[in-house]
Amino acid sequence: MIPEDILEAHHAQRVFLPKQTVLWQEGDSALHYYQISTGTLKMSNFNNEGKEFVQGIFNDGQSLGEPPLLGDFPYPASATAVVDSTLLRLPFSGLKALLLANPEIHLEFSIMLSKRLQYKAMMMKEMSSYDPEHRILSIVDYFGLKEASNEYEVPFTRQELANMTGLRVETVIRTIKVLEQKGALKIIKRKVFRYYQV
Repeated sequence: MIPEDILEAHHAQRVFLPKQTVLWQEGDSALHYYQISTGTLKMSNFNNEGKEFVQGIFNDGQSLGEPPLLGDFPYPASATAVVDSTLLRLPFSGLKALLLANPEIHLEFSIMLSKRLQYKAMMMKEMSSYDPEHRILSIVDYFGLKEASNEYEVPFTRQELANMTGLRVETVIRTIKVLEQKGALKIIKRKVFRYYQV
């Protein structure tokens, strides 16, 4: 989101995070801004039974963990590398200086945080009000980009969809099959595609 050369000009450091490495634990203090150069991280919580709920998945160019950093409260979820990843890490004082010196980046930063709030509000509504079909399509449509071909590959595994929607993986598998029968999804070589009928 923030150009890497600008981050490095404000003394951001590159950090390598091997797959499955925890960047921070739920409850830790937020001290740095993190932006992914390459790789994928997830933020998640576990309930008392050990079931994981994924709060978000973040990829190349995206940042994570800003609300606790800006609001001065502990991380509400843990962050873990899904694959080998390289991050840019900037202390909070450096982020403040960067945003004050670059109002256009500050505006983009605010827009990004607003979209994250929209996602959180959408997920709260989905999980409290809607059936599995609606939940899965909402997640798929939120993260997908409707292409001219009226079809795109869903970038999540069945397990990740379960973790993001609060459903059991078995429910996700059954629901995907139902949505395929209804023409909303296609399964091609075990991969799931969103399909818009025209």
